[in-house]
Amino acid sequence: MSDGTDDDPRQRASVIPDGSGPGEASHEVTDAESNPVDDCPCAAQQGTEEPSIYGEFWRDSRARMERRDYAKILATLGGLTAAGSLIAPLASLTHVFERSYTGPIYSDGVALVDENGERIQEDQLAEGELLTVFPEVRPGIEQAPTLLVRFPEDAYGGNTRLEFTAAGYAAYSKVCTHAGCMVDDRDGDILVCPCHSGRFDPLSGADVTGGPPSRELPQLPITISSEGYLVAVGDFEGTVGPGGE
Repeated sequence: MSDGTDDDPRQRASVIPDGSGPGEASHEVTDAESNPVDDCPCAAQQGTEEPSIYGEFWRDSRARMERRDYAKILATLGGLTAAGSLIAPLASLTHVFERSYTGPIYSDGVALVDENGERIQEDQLAEGELLTVFPEVRPGIEQAPTLLVRFPEDAYGGNTRLEFTAAGYAAYSKVCTHAGCMVDDRDGDILVCPCHSGRFDPLSGADVTGGPPSRELPQLPITISSEGYLVAVGDFEGTVGPGGE
């Protein structure tokens, strides 16, 4: 029989003495204080039983660890992707000429061709343009890269061998004379090696205008054939790549 007191067990209080002795103040601690509601958002509504699937996930620290590990994996993959994107540029900067064949590269009558093996016609380049070409008959495409440039005929001077030019075209070895990298870049009319910033002026016989190279790029003697194609009339005038004088 009820004595007028609320029998709800959640509202019953326990009297816990302060420990200070008889007569000292005591305070009541309800079940709600001794068993605080979890901070799971799914328990926000009083009187609603918390679904066990959410409770287990919310309280299990292993789930939080897995989320952190997942984030670390994503960060690692992102770093690897970024690093991978740098491989191609770095590889191009360190592409070094390796010459195992020591014989002549060009000879009289050997046509100049592009990377697809197509012969170069007289009107192929406009003034100010350049193209990487190779000898049609060659010991290996990587052993004979040549820079073909075209400028107005009266623009050439300095140490340019004018007798080696034809219809405004001049041809130079693409292999840097410092460390053997490919001279792939350009700054205005100046040819630039990306490895150590060697600079060469194609309007002055590919003379060195900056950087560590100690000598110019060797010039190739060329002419226009009767069929209208660019052909060599001999080999490079100097040593291709590092070394030589």
